[in-house]
Amino acid sequence: MSPGPRLRIDPTLPVPIWSQIEDGMRHLVASGALAPGALAPSVRDLAREQRINPNTVAKAYQRLVDTGVFETRRGEGTFVASRPPAIPAREKERALREAAQRFTSLAVMLGVGRAEALAAVQSQWPDGSPSFGGGRR
Repeated sequence: MSPGPRLRIDPTLPVPIWSQIEDGMRHLVASGALAPGALAPSVRDLAREQRINPNTVAKAYQRLVDTGVFETRRGEGTFVASRPPAIPAREKERALREAAQRFTSLAVMLGVGRAEALAAVQSQWPDGSPSFGGGRR
């Protein structure tokens, strides 16, 4: 996975590593960094690169297969599904709310103001656009 898109794992976070892998891979797929049909890094390669247990990677990959984001092809590897599933609106809303709560808590703990926190989010937006399209608040 070295020359391609990078997955960031932080073992100091309270979020389980398998969940960070799952979320990171979903982000890479959603951003287009891993296109439909693309070969995902092998469990062993990703585990070696991240210096984590292969079983941890396997758990994340199995969850991605179970939800239709990844598909496995016997003897070939794990691939991004040709048509990754749409996430139901209720699930999107729940996931965004939970992530926003975690991010906001971290920003407050760090003493970061709203403008600086929003700038950090904007800097990570996949298309690099400076605005969210919803106007200012």
